Amino acid sequence: ASDVFTRMSGGMNCGDAVKNSELCRMDIHSGGVDLKFPHHDNEMAQAEAHSGCCQWVNYFVHSGHLHIKGFKMSKSLKNFITIRQALENNTARQIRMCFLLHKYNAPMDYGDNTMSHAIAIEKIFTEFFHNVKAVMREGKITNPQRMDDDARDLQMAIDKASDAVDAALMDDFDTPNSVAALADLVKAANLYLEICESEKKTPISLVVRNAAKYVTRIFKTFGLIPESSGVEIGFPVGGSGSEEQLTPVLDALIDFRSSVRDKARAKDVGGVLQECDAFRDDALPPLGIRLEDKTGGKSVWKLADPAELMKEREQKKLEEERREQEKKAAAEEKARKDALNKLSPEEFMAQLTLDDASGKKKYSKFDEATGMPTHFHDGEELNKSQLKKANKEFQGQKKKYEKYMKSQSA
Repeated sequence: ASDVFTRMSGGMNCGDAVKNSELCRMDIHSGGVDLKFPHHDNEMAQAEAHSGCCQWVNYFVHSGHLHIKGFKMSKSLKNFITIRQALENNTARQIRMCFLLHKYNAPMDYGDNTMSHAIAIEKIFTEFFHNVKAVMREGKITNPQRMDDDARDLQMAIDKASDAVDAALMDDFDTPNSVAALADLVKAANLYLEICESEKKTPISLVVRNAAKYVTRIFKTFGLIPESSGVEIGFPVGGSGSEEQLTPVLDALIDFRSSVRDKARAKDVGGVLQECDAFRDDALPPLGIRLEDKTGGKSVWKLADPAELMKEREQKKLEEERREQEKKAAAEEKARKDALNKLSPEEFMAQLTLDDASGKKKYSKFDEATGMPTHFHDGEELNKSQLKKANKEFQGQKKKYEKYMKSQSA
């Protein structure tokens, strides 16, 4: 009933809304923070006078404004973004995560930095779920489940996270602190798995599974995982029938096997390793499979959204290209500096050009005894201050030249 009244009051005069409502009291009434006064005060005054009750609304829930580049999003400013436009750049889960990381009643600035943070947080949980599933696949029913001190620490972290999430949600729906508590639980679980790996002991799959199940349950409550997804642990991974899923994977395996056999027959060990890397980096990501190499020659596979994996691969390639360009630019800059260092100070001053990209020589006349410039390109004689600046350049190049000559003779 409160929802009906709220929708009515948004589309008609407050007084008419009160007169047409049979309610004498509402439990929760929501709206934007800008409706606190005078809109909601006016509603209360009219409703309480009309109904005769002294407290027409028990709780008001006022949401903060959504800002775009520091300004409130509105049609009048033409700075609004539709849901459809937002989904062109990010997934629905990433957008939901972004909102969860901000308090509902605080202003939120939507932009690249905000979404980048949300994507980074989402990736932390995605990797956590993948790691847990890998542990579950490697675990055997015969493995002992008796907890040691490290496993007990993780179980205590689960209990601590549960208490923290409950306290945060009861404190005016504090979702940012709820997500932070879940992130702390993920850190504790990852630490436990790292300890198990370093000490070469089998993780207690039961406690690891409990941690992942709890995070999944809260994410279902937050709407990050659909209730209808049917998953017990982690984010759902789309797919259809088993034959449709297996066909492209088996095709990739057959191609990989043929390539490896050819390299092996040719005794090309390096070629075999290259084929393994290509299988991991090029063949599997389009199929929604991430293959990660671990220490000791061990590897684990993880299922993910093919589009996300392809985007990661593209970003990785772009980053590699950027680093290669930076490396090339650094090498060119070093070669340029080395070439300049080979010049004597007299040669260096003689080859200097103007800063206007015309290519004209900066100086036209030089002192025959010292090699110092005396006149600019246009014939104007250098004054005292300009001579001082030129001498500083001259002496600087002299040190570089002497250092270069010393390195050549060493």
